[in-house]
Amino acid sequence: MTDYAADVKKYDAGASDEVIGKIVRHLGIALRSRDASMVACSDPSELARVVEKWCGKKLGVTGAAAEDAVAAVCEMMKADNSKARVTFYYLVAKQLGKLGDL
Repeated sequence: MTDYAADVKKYDAGASDEVIGKIVRHLGIALRSRDASMVACSDPSELARVVEKWCGKKLGVTGAAAEDAVAAVCEMMKADNSKARVTFYYLVAKQLGKLGDL
C-alpha cells in the first residue's frame, strides 16, 4: 500500500491514503500481475476500457469528459514509462472531481 501511496504522491502531494486504499481494494486481484497493474496509454483498447469501466461504471462519468480526463492523465504521466494503475485511476478521478465519491 505504501508503494502505491508514494507513487500517487509524486503527482499529488496531498493525496489521501484512504482514497488510495479504496482504489487498491477496487482493483484487488488485478494488482497481482505486473502487466495488469500498469496502464498503457499507447493501447487505445485499454484506454477505452478505462473510460468504460472506471470512468463510466465506477465514477458515473461517460463521453467526452471521461475521454478528456484519461487523455489528460496520459499527458501528465507521459514521462513515467510504467504508469501504475492505482496512480492512473486516482489522477483520473481527481481530474473528474470524483475523489470524494470513492
